[in-house]
Amino acid sequence: MEDSHHIDDLDRKILSLITRNARIPYLEVARECKVSGAAIHQRIQRLTKTGVITGSEFIISPKKIGFHTCAYVGIFLDSASLYPEVVVRLKEIPEITQCHYITGGYSIFIKVFTRDNEDLKHVLVEKVQAIPGISRTETFISLEESFNRQLPLE
Repeated sequence: MEDSHHIDDLDRKILSLITRNARIPYLEVARECKVSGAAIHQRIQRLTKTGVITGSEFIISPKKIGFHTCAYVGIFLDSASLYPEVVVRLKEIPEITQCHYITGGYSIFIKVFTRDNEDLKHVLVEKVQAIPGISRTETFISLEESFNRQLPLE
């Protein structure tokens, strides 16, 4: 388990601002926080170095680029010891955007985006279920994403 890092009120305010808008200029963050731009730069560097911030990214809307089906798939393994090899193979499937090793009935839980239900069937049968060590899967199609957010910082 990864250690948690001490973050103070200024760190929380900075994180709150940059998670709402990753393009916000450091000087604007500095004005909001009432500190210098250099202080913001140093804080963000420290938060990145310690792993509190793991990157910045542009979020692409799957539907806008033709991926209309979002599904979550629970994966049952023949043996838990197969997990490392199965994950390597799952990572090769570009439609899979998340993969979690979990407790409960499944061994692995993945998030998949496909163009439509027919494409989902193809990904599941031809790609996922064809991986040695996967005994079966259970699929849940998302009808709508109600929200997706960062952890609260304030």
